[in-house]
Amino acid sequence: MKSAAMMKMILAMSIFGSIGFFTVKTGVPASELVFVRCICATLFLGLCWFVTGQHKVEVWRKKDVLVTMLCGVFLVLNWVFLFKAFEEMSITIAISIYHLAPILVLIFGSIFLKEKMNVWSLLAVFVCFLGSVLIIGITGQTSFSDFVSSGFIWALLAAICYAMTMIIGKGIQGLSAYAMTFVQTSVGIVILLPFMDFNVFHHLSSTNWLFILGTGLIHTGIVYYLFFDSLRQLSTPVISALVFVDPAVAILLDTIIIGFRPSTLQVIGMILIFSGMLYTLVKPKKVT
Repeated sequence: MKSAAMMKMILAMSIFGSIGFFTVKTGVPASELVFVRCICATLFLGLCWFVTGQHKVEVWRKKDVLVTMLCGVFLVLNWVFLFKAFEEMSITIAISIYHLAPILVLIFGSIFLKEKMNVWSLLAVFVCFLGSVLIIGITGQTSFSDFVSSGFIWALLAAICYAMTMIIGKGIQGLSAYAMTFVQTSVGIVILLPFMDFNVFHHLSSTNWLFILGTGLIHTGIVYYLFFDSLRQLSTPVISALVFVDPAVAILLDTIIIGFRPSTLQVIGMILIFSGMLYTLVKPKKVT
């Protein structure tokens, strides 16, 4: 049973790793793409929720619903900012910065939850910061406009929103994963609707629509179903290790298919970022 769950998790992470490749092929801006993604996820996962009968045993508490809705705002902003980063910079660089999220969880946890950071945690933060500087290529000649247009800000905002989603999500106890995602993507539809420019969907090719629907149904609906279906059968260390399948696939697709070639400093930067991230996943337990 656990081997089947592991294969589902690997498949989910592998598919999600290709989302950057799909995104750049859709031909629509980030906000409109996330809107479609929210619709597809709400319909697909809502159907799974009802078919499995989980909706019959949900325990709805006001606090859980409100926290889930707030979590949904950060989740949707996370998607929008990540897709905007894909528009401005290479998938490899955007994904590397995006995976600063676990480090940001450490920082936010120390600020908002009063969790203590030890020397190794501070070292991991510094290593990731240094990696970010190298990966974006900041020098004395880098102007502020160059820095903003590089896409770094969008990728960092995506990582911040992802980290906030993880921190806020800790407070949700009573709702199933299906109910949480259904509420969150429904919130996404509501908050994005006023900003939609439906004209961007005109004159799209059949190939564009194929990638758009693929992003919505495959990368959101199917991936989240596989993820949730396997999540409760796997241990935390296994899940933590499989998290790296996502960026690995993204970077491979970016280099092999799209043809991105990172500089030596960018490679060093990526190694530093993922080394810092690895610490947050396998950090030793305190000896009591």
